[in-house]
Amino acid sequence: MTVTNIHKDLESLTMTVTAGFDAPVERVWQMWSNPRLLERWWGPPMFPATFVQHDLSPGAGVTYFMTGPDGDQYHGWWRVITVSAPHGLAFEDGFSDADGNPNLEMPTTMGRVTLESSADGGTSMSIASTFNSREQMEQLVDMGMEEGLAAAVGQIDDLLAE
Repeated sequence: MTVTNIHKDLESLTMTVTAGFDAPVERVWQMWSNPRLLERWWGPPMFPATFVQHDLSPGAGVTYFMTGPDGDQYHGWWRVITVSAPHGLAFEDGFSDADGNPNLEMPTTMGRVTLESSADGGTSMSIASTFNSREQMEQLVDMGMEEGLAAAVGQIDDLLAE
């Protein structure tokens, strides 16, 4: 069933992707907590991710890069704010250089992942991204964030079926 809704709220500067999965919360949590599983879906299909550092402890960090079809690499980082395994996490998300240093010329967002059990034994997952300004929200949406995140999340069903 995967992505069920994408909601952009210009008033609150948020974009929320909601998805449903036929798997329990603990199994869907593994898609975030296991870097080898995370890298199989975090990037859109044509931009696979590689996680270099992956520590989901509050205050710790995650670094990764996505490799495009032409071989170019696009680097990113997370600073973990909170973790409530297996029900969610919050993190600051941004672009970086190849060494993991934040790219201060690009926007950052606050990400909040929430996993909830559904009545049928499955899981509802929401990924809410909060932007610092309307301009930054528009910039990232124009760069393909909405389509990219929907395509990335769309890969989770196949992983859960393995």
